[in-house]
Amino acid sequence: MKILAAAALLAIVLLVAFWDWSWLKPVAEWRLSAALNRAVTIGHMAVSPGAESQLSLDTVAIAGTAASSAGARATIDRLTLRVALWPLLAGRLVLPAITIERLRGTIAPDPSDVDFGLGLPASKPGARDLEIGTLDIRDGELHFVYPQHLSDVGLLVHTQGQGADSQLFVSAAGVWAGQPFAAQLTGGAVLGLRDTVHPYPLEFTAENGATRLSLHGTLLDPLHLGGAALVLELHGEDLSQLYALTGIPLPPTPPYRIKGSLDWEKNTMRFTSFAGTVGSSDLAGQFLYEPRSTPDARPVVTATLSSKKLVLADLAGFIGAEPGRTTALPDAPINLAKLRLMDFHIAYKGAHVETQKTPIDNLAARLDVVDGKVTVHPLTFGVGSGQIAMNVALDGQQDQVHAVADATFRKLDLRRLMQGSKLFKGAGTIGGKGRIESRGNSMKAMLGHGDGELQLFMTGGDLSALLVDLAGIDFGNAALSLLGIPRRTELRCMVADLGLKDGQVDTRTLVVDTKEANIIGSGAINLTAETIDYQLRTEPKRRNLASLHTPILIKGPFTAPRVRPAARALLTRSGAAVAFGVLLTPLAALIPTLQFGLGDDNDCAALLKTVGAPPPSAAR
Repeated sequence: MKILAAAALLAIVLLVAFWDWSWLKPVAEWRLSAALNRAVTIGHMAVSPGAESQLSLDTVAIAGTAASSAGARATIDRLTLRVALWPLLAGRLVLPAITIERLRGTIAPDPSDVDFGLGLPASKPGARDLEIGTLDIRDGELHFVYPQHLSDVGLLVHTQGQGADSQLFVSAAGVWAGQPFAAQLTGGAVLGLRDTVHPYPLEFTAENGATRLSLHGTLLDPLHLGGAALVLELHGEDLSQLYALTGIPLPPTPPYRIKGSLDWEKNTMRFTSFAGTVGSSDLAGQFLYEPRSTPDARPVVTATLSSKKLVLADLAGFIGAEPGRTTALPDAPINLAKLRLMDFHIAYKGAHVETQKTPIDNLAARLDVVDGKVTVHPLTFGVGSGQIAMNVALDGQQDQVHAVADATFRKLDLRRLMQGSKLFKGAGTIGGKGRIESRGNSMKAMLGHGDGELQLFMTGGDLSALLVDLAGIDFGNAALSLLGIPRRTELRCMVADLGLKDGQVDTRTLVVDTKEANIIGSGAINLTAETIDYQLRTEPKRRNLASLHTPILIKGPFTAPRVRPAARALLTRSGAAVAFGVLLTPLAALIPTLQFGLGDDNDCAALLKTVGAPPPSAAR
């Protein structure tokens, strides 16, 4: 019996001593390929058995994914793995230590990839298939090339130190999205078996063109980005340039600086408790990013944002204008590819909004982008005790965006609207509504081909301040002078009913009732050509009013219209009563809108009670 036991022991010793472990190479290749989701081949393999066996693998080649037509590939002169045997029997690959010597590789993503590597691994503590302890990299060089993204970056990787205090260093330099790129990453070389006492430290900085990014903090589960406690700071010239780094489309903005907390929860990237500035505006809130769950799904961005002070010009990029400026008809095209790239759900509140002349209070908006369809429902903001409410729907699923928008104006305080004008001394209330439906891929194209209408009413106030503020001091004073109106006169009521057809604004009715006279307007505004062709004439209420017996003409481009009297006198002049009796008759249907916008007790309501009454005979 003793002889048999001794023979068995001798056989085991001889088996271990003379066994050719290369016979197990296909098994090792299969297991590593499954763990890395890449095809792995091994030139030579040696094993030192034990409870933690050591595998020495020479000339290891790691292929790219099957989808990568560029055939991304990495090679390692020697890969040494310490493998825990007992977890392996339970289907888990636990590697207490990895040593990589002379790593060389080229990484070329699949050209169809649009996430720019932002897909996040699911964090499943306690159910991980791969667990790594210490990582030791000696002499690593990688080359990242992505021609479709105009990117070519070289990376140097190595570790320093021993044991739990060792560190991982990665430096990168090259071109990313056509802009100079440089980055530095410092982390712990111990990747697994972390706890709350010894979390994984991480510091990362990157520069891409004018964009700067810094990230520092800790991870409890670095392989799955779990238990993140990171601080992210971003600053640059334009938020839209972050698309190159994140794949998230954002509108153009003025220079910005934002800082907040970054973590992952339920496979969602969370940028929370952030605060900073965009242009002259402050911005705070949270931003959540859910990567696509399947190749056919769209990523989802959910954000809750707020500002104590918002400068309206900082939002110009949302409508295709140059950030920091406001223009009449912005013509920057809508990027339909980015519009369809992912879904957005954004809620925004602004306590105080500043324009060049008009302060606005309590702005609130809800923006949803789903499968290329954009809805803003609603956008509301206050002006004094009044309110403007808008609803916008853009359908970007076709080559031409279909747009539908409506707006209501209720009890707007004219004094508040013109607070920026030093010449304004009066008060007044404005109300009304408008709508537009159009197709086009820019704000200018939509207005230039739109159909709709605009109805505005005003009661009380100061006419000269209104003209000066809307058209500029020279234009306003010139118009008043030519109309024969004193530089400042009381405005009792204004009624404007304008129609829009294929980008042409036509005047159905424009009547301004002042203490001195009534002003009648007619003409058209061409939004396609951005020109105005308009005329105004006065109907004096007193015989001694020094008004011309011809209308004044306002003609020319929006940027520099000319104001002058008409070349020939009118053959007849209708009295004010005739003007109101005839011109205001079609406005009977507008009385409900007027009452909604201004309330029941106003000069316009009293005036329109006479609508439809037979006009008195006009004096010739």
